[in-house]
Amino acid sequence: MKFQTEIPLKQQTDNLIDYHSNLLLLGSCFVENIGEKFNYFKFKSLQNPFGILFNPKAIETLISRAVQNKKYTESDLIFHNEQWHCFDAHSKLSDTSKENLLDSLNEALHRTQERMHQATHIIVTLGTAWVYRFKETEAFVANCHKVPQNQFDKVLLTTDEVRESLISIKTMVQAANPKATIIFTVSPVRHIKDGYVQNTRSKSHLISAIHQLVNKKDVFYFPSYEIMMDELRDYRFYNDDMLHPSALAVNYVWEKFSSVWISNKAQETMGMVRDIQKGMQHKPFNPDSEAHKTFLKRLDEKKEMVQSRFDHIKF
Repeated sequence: MKFQTEIPLKQQTDNLIDYHSNLLLLGSCFVENIGEKFNYFKFKSLQNPFGILFNPKAIETLISRAVQNKKYTESDLIFHNEQWHCFDAHSKLSDTSKENLLDSLNEALHRTQERMHQATHIIVTLGTAWVYRFKETEAFVANCHKVPQNQFDKVLLTTDEVRESLISIKTMVQAANPKATIIFTVSPVRHIKDGYVQNTRSKSHLISAIHQLVNKKDVFYFPSYEIMMDELRDYRFYNDDMLHPSALAVNYVWEKFSSVWISNKAQETMGMVRDIQKGMQHKPFNPDSEAHKTFLKRLDEKKEMVQSRFDHIKF
């Protein structure tokens, strides 16, 4: 007897992710969940150097500036609530010093540009089709930084507008790096502040637009949204806010993603990395015991074995 419906998935036959892959992850807070998994398992990955980016226009802006190497200057900053901010970046980059903020922005831009040229896989997770346009400049923003809402127009991007933005992203990425595989996903996190019906409209625009680009060569779709909405359609798989996936749900979606996109050989290495990570978190009852010393020696041997295979892995 089956107690849930399952999204049919099968492992990709080409372009699989392994420990030689270079990954760039951009987008909503859900990409951070998956990014943390890649970090835990010691893949070569860079996630959200500009912080969380919820909408396709924000991601398009970042990639455009990275491709053009258009550095940030003081004219790109605003001062609000005793801090300097940039409308293109998340507030985690904001700073009381405009010099520090400019350094952070341009360093993040450089890292994005560098990784985009090296990337074997670029994972883009879209969160919402609702965007805010700053009235003064008519530019779409990634974050409003608590600037009064009357200074923005709130706009729902049409399916065509989302598609055009994604085409722009795809074109710029492939011009910079023709070998990169692009994987789109839609965040299962519901943006209830926009309204329940409005959130559904937003997600539908994103999904519809993505599927107008998907092909079997270099642009793919992973159904993280559908897995959460269908296979995990129970509030026990959510955090206390009833909006964000719980750790259990994130692990579930990660396992599904791994089964599709990560090579079998890499999954063997992931098992060794997991054992080492757990071993490093182990707290002994008696640190001076012979048993613990033996345990540490074996742990060091495992580290050396993995690190001898992959230079980028550090513990």
